[in-house]
Amino acid sequence: MPTYWTIAAAAFRQYSTYRLATVAGVFTNSVFGLIRASILFAAITTAGGELSGYTIAQAATYVWLGQALLAPIEAFGTREVSQRVHQGDVAIDLLRPTSFLGLYYAQKLGRAAFLLLGRGVPPLLIGALLTGLALPEDPLSYLLGALSLLLAITVAFLTDMLVNLTAFWLLETRGLTVVYTAVMNLLSGFLIPIVWFPDWLLSIARATPFPSMIQTPIDTLSGRVPPLEALPLLGTQLGWTAVLTAAALLMLHAGVRSVEVQGG
Repeated sequence: MPTYWTIAAAAFRQYSTYRLATVAGVFTNSVFGLIRASILFAAITTAGGELSGYTIAQAATYVWLGQALLAPIEAFGTREVSQRVHQGDVAIDLLRPTSFLGLYYAQKLGRAAFLLLGRGVPPLLIGALLTGLALPEDPLSYLLGALSLLLAITVAFLTDMLVNLTAFWLLETRGLTVVYTAVMNLLSGFLIPIVWFPDWLLSIARATPFPSMIQTPIDTLSGRVPPLEALPLLGTQLGWTAVLTAAALLMLHAGVRSVEVQGG
């Protein structure tokens, strides 16, 4: 366990050196947050001040929490593992005295911790100043929200890892990454709350792990879903974590066998 803490801390320090990129990320996040907020405000105002349970204040909170989560969960995906597979460097990872998934999960947590503090919190504070936020009164919402955030990062890591592991069989994974990113951003609730979806699309979204990455932590942290009602949502996140972990382990095992069979 100390090994993984060391890896996570190293990842945190590594990303803390990218100061200019962090400032640029905060600026971009803030600008897009204002754009998204204006669109949602217009829709809610047109609907008479409330739309599917969202008021202006709740929509503002939804937008700014979404912008804060964008970097930590890495909503646009990563390609590090797939590139290492294609370059053959994955052999080094498999020989390390650590779990393959554990190694990259520790790096993910360290990276996500910095991205949350460096690129997530500042836009959230800017949003609080410019549009205001509807924050929960029950302290339990913050505790459950923190747990939901950790689970959201974990689910996002595992789904992204599944996409990356297809590199064991595909010569190029960029197209799959683009498709994954588009579907994830829609069904996770990042673009609009999933309760605004038509019933058929809402059913599809809830049958996937994507809402566990964005919609669930936002609902829990904002208090829009009370703590007792949030517990089943966290249970869903835990369920997806277990399923995706098993899928990633099986996929990794099959991928390693595929490389060995091919003489790699």
